[in-house]
Amino acid sequence: MILSTVAPEETKTRYELRCRYLPLVVYREIAAHLRQVEGVDAGLLPQTTTSFDYRDSQAGGLWIQFEEAATAESRETVDRILAYYSDRHGSWESVSSQRMKDEG
Repeated sequence: MILSTVAPEETKTRYELRCRYLPLVVYREIAAHLRQVEGVDAGLLPQTTTSFDYRDSQAGGLWIQFEEAATAESRETVDRILAYYSDRHGSWESVSSQRMKDEG
């Protein structure tokens, strides 16, 4: 599995991943697919590198947030989506993961 499947009920879990040479358009496609999964939100991280390399992605990575409504099935779907793109574009690297208290 790419992401941990256990999260406390009272928190949201946010993961930040990257695939160094993944094109911006593919990151956008992945985020769009992930946002279709119930209880999941996703977006792009800004590129933070200070040096230019044609091979580097224009995005710094992808963030994925699981809401309380995310079921085990939703998490498995996210894992399958990430695995699909990993098979085609290279492995994912974890940038960070955080557990946040639900404020609302």
